[in-house]
Amino acid sequence: MQADVAVQVSHYPYEKTLVVDGMVCKNCSARVENALNSIDGVWAEADVSSGRVTVRMKREIEDKVLKKTVNDIGAYTVMKVE
Repeated sequence: MQADVAVQVSHYPYEKTLVVDGMVCKNCSARVENALNSIDGVWAEADVSSGRVTVRMKREIEDKVLKKTVNDIGAYTVMKVE
């Protein structure tokens, strides 16, 4: 399994971390992941315990697009992009 993940990660050379307020459960993190994953070329993984979402991208995507995607869900706010 590790090799499969390494191959997948190599297809996403760009990475950003979003700090998201409002994620309090696994359903929250799934909603945020699904919203971000709806953007072509994005692979998002949310960690509810840290309030962070790792966003891997096949191409560079502007911070404002990532923020808008999460903020438009309604229950969550991107506090910063790292």
